[in-house]
Amino acid sequence: MLPSLFISHGSPMLALQPGASGPALAGLANALPQPKAIVVVSAHWESRELLVTGSQQPETWHDFHGFPQALYAVQYPAPGAPALAEQVCALLGAAGLPARTDAHRPFDHGAWVPLSLMYPGANIPVLQVSLPSQLGPALQLKVGQALAGLRAQGVLLVGSGSITHNLGELDWHAGPDVIEPWALAFRDWVVARLQEDDRDALVGYRQAAPFAVRNHPSDEHLLPLFFALGAGGTFGIVHQGFTLGALGMDIYRFD
Repeated sequence: MLPSLFISHGSPMLALQPGASGPALAGLANALPQPKAIVVVSAHWESRELLVTGSQQPETWHDFHGFPQALYAVQYPAPGAPALAEQVCALLGAAGLPARTDAHRPFDHGAWVPLSLMYPGANIPVLQVSLPSQLGPALQLKVGQALAGLRAQGVLLVGSGSITHNLGELDWHAGPDVIEPWALAFRDWVVARLQEDDRDALVGYRQAAPFAVRNHPSDEHLLPLFFALGAGGTFGIVHQGFTLGALGMDIYRFD
């Protein structure tokens, strides 16, 4: 059975400058059975209701500004999965979480950037589930739990966000060995709670974790972690690291 994953997707430039994350993601993909399909919850699709991509061939959306032209030329032409989208909506509805398909939503970079490093052939069907971020971590746990059974059907469940995400405090000149203590303390607290499977503490992280609001001024980039946690089992670390002093690049799996 496939695990669920949490991927810190970093900057969109990860697609062209994969650093240490690229080999980690490629190695992870090579170690897993080939998925029949991939379901992604991305920090970059915030919504007020639960939506699921329903297109047969979603477009690649370059949902960012100010990057080199080469990045805007990158395409990730993975097919959609309309039948799976209907199944996902049914599973969510059965769990008391009404959802509907969106036939026009493209793949945002929270989905296609990490997937381009894991499955560069773009030959595995992909769909996205939106993130009603105003409803917080508890909802994402429920969404993950509702879809957990898909793992046994060969579907890879991925939460794509960032273990830390305060863009206003990044050091754009920092080398790979520079790590801000406040970012490290938060990351280590989350890992310890995941190792203990202390879900109550994790759901209340904004009150309980050190420097929580400093690391996540808004929490949409941490919420996909709760999707992966709800969908999976035993916690494991695939990769850890920081870039720009405070941008965590951790990758976790839940078997």
